[in-house]
Amino acid sequence: MQRGRLVVLLGAVSALIVTGCGTGGDSAPRAELPPSPAGLNSFYDQQIDWGSCEGYGSPEDRLPPKTECARITVPIDYARPDGPTAQIAQIALSRIPATGEKVGSLLMNPGGPGVSGLSMVGVGNRTELAEKFDRVGFDPRGVGSSLPAIVCLTPQQADAERAEPPTDNTPAGIAEAEADNREYADRCAQRSGIDLLGHVGTREVIQDMDVMRAVLGDAKLSYLGYSYGTRLGSAYAEKYPQNVRALVLDGAVDSSQDPVQESLRQAAGFQGVFTAYATDCAKNADCPLGTDPAQAVTRFRELVGPLEKTPAPTADPRGLSYNDAITGVQQALYSDDLWQILTQGLTELRAGSGDTLLQLADMYDGRRQDGTYANTQDAFNAIRCVDDPRVTDPAITGRQDTEYRKAAPFLDDGKGTGAAPLELCAAWPVPNTSTPHRVSAPGLPPTVVVSTTDDPATPYQAGVDLAAQLGADLITFRGNRHTAALVAGDQCLDAAVIDYLVDLATPAPGLTC
Repeated sequence: MQRGRLVVLLGAVSALIVTGCGTGGDSAPRAELPPSPAGLNSFYDQQIDWGSCEGYGSPEDRLPPKTECARITVPIDYARPDGPTAQIAQIALSRIPATGEKVGSLLMNPGGPGVSGLSMVGVGNRTELAEKFDRVGFDPRGVGSSLPAIVCLTPQQADAERAEPPTDNTPAGIAEAEADNREYADRCAQRSGIDLLGHVGTREVIQDMDVMRAVLGDAKLSYLGYSYGTRLGSAYAEKYPQNVRALVLDGAVDSSQDPVQESLRQAAGFQGVFTAYATDCAKNADCPLGTDPAQAVTRFRELVGPLEKTPAPTADPRGLSYNDAITGVQQALYSDDLWQILTQGLTELRAGSGDTLLQLADMYDGRRQDGTYANTQDAFNAIRCVDDPRVTDPAITGRQDTEYRKAAPFLDDGKGTGAAPLELCAAWPVPNTSTPHRVSAPGLPPTVVVSTTDDPATPYQAGVDLAAQLGADLITFRGNRHTAALVAGDQCLDAAVIDYLVDLATPAPGLTC
């Protein structure tokens, strides 16, 4: 039985195909670095050995030509950085050096949590960023090519879980779903280890980022974060405001929200983009949801409902399950660039096949062509279960399920009972290490938040709220997509972001692109 997954914050840039650019050597002297925190000198003072990216990532990561890679060491537990019981993690980094006079390094993260960031080095190609910065991507601890990696399911188990029918919210169905969650959590503990699972959250990653800053030779951090990467950026700003040079946070996660609030806002966001898609699709007489947007939810449910019992045939022998159909649709709603592909997928489903929606679901779940998986989903679960307080009250979970169905009727299978299983994190084997709170970063220099008006995954208001907490300049982008800066091809937005990162020029007040 598939675990409930109400919060999905995958950075949209992770799927972009990027092209290479020329590289140059280090052209700026090593900066005067601030003192290392007590007991951490050996980590802050380590030398980075850039080399080949062979053995890093996978073909799906699409590392641009001439990308350099390396790993640095950090303590698993910053409270126990040395001694006989200390454990070490290796953080994978990628770099394309600046081609001109260097300002410094630009550290970048695509979100998730759990998405590999190595391919981020392609962001900003053929712009002043490529000239002025070493563009650096990284896989957060436990993710991608960082070691050790979070692993919970085998590929065969992941395939089997995706194929199972959706949760039946009867007492028996709820008991079965909660038993499945406990089994999954036990597998994570056995395969990844309790020590790693207890130290993969934002609390540790921002400390790793400060080590990266020092190892890269930067006195202050320049950072571009998308989606969950904005949570990393705002948490870093809160802990190390004196070490910040520039922050651009696009697709904001508002850390003051609890998981229930966040999931309901996100449900409304996806419903809004589904409605926008259906309205656009209805302009075509062949739209698989019909030509009346008011009937789109009904038509959609008629298409996907039968999959609960009978998967649609596909060229791949797995077929298209109900869960995969919903996942594939949500993947396509992350950007209006994928709407045409979504129409193709729904048209195929109307005709009785599910190939395109299965491919979209595979993209979302990180399934490779050889049947193996990136550890994106396992890492997503592990990180969010230590980042957020867990909900252990069935009454709250039941109300959440009811409100979620109201907020996103296109996702409502009509089988709500007012009750629902406790979510996966209620069974997690280690406690959470972060709690919701308003961000406070006194002394933080000017920063920039980008928020998109019709972002399904991180709704616009979250960006407004985060900007207010940070005292940041807010750039509003009008569009139907998740994240936009340097990935949507908008000259107004990109110019403002690049001017800020390079010259620290703040955007015009109230800038809307």
